[in-house]
Amino acid sequence: MPHLQVRLSEDDVDDAVAARVIAELTEAIAAVYGECARPHAVVEIIGIPPGRWGVGGVPAAPVPAVTLSMRAEALRPPHGDARAARLIAELTGAVGRALGAPAAARTTVELLGVPAARSGVGGVPAA
Repeated sequence: MPHLQVRLSEDDVDDAVAARVIAELTEAIAAVYGECARPHAVVEIIGIPPGRWGVGGVPAAPVPAVTLSMRAEALRPPHGDARAARLIAELTGAVGRALGAPAAARTTVELLGVPAARSGVGGVPAA
């Protein structure tokens, strides 16, 4: 299951923005993995209050940051590197469509591949 965490400035997030971000990131996952991935895409939006983000030891305005966690197999060769590059492009584009081009230019994307034995549901490790 693709799980996306999106960190944004709390000042930039209202219900309408959250709905656009959720819809666009879900579209990005479906664009890369197909419609079968859509119902499994989870998007979590985390609003960062002013003064609670820093760069280089100095408080700074938060930049959009997307972390995608999913099964490691989905990022492995033979198509792993190309798929990872496409995911980064699609997720960045989704942020741009939801928040505007300036936000996309500052967006960071991190892809985390989780081994099957290191995730689970309902207290049971995934198979």
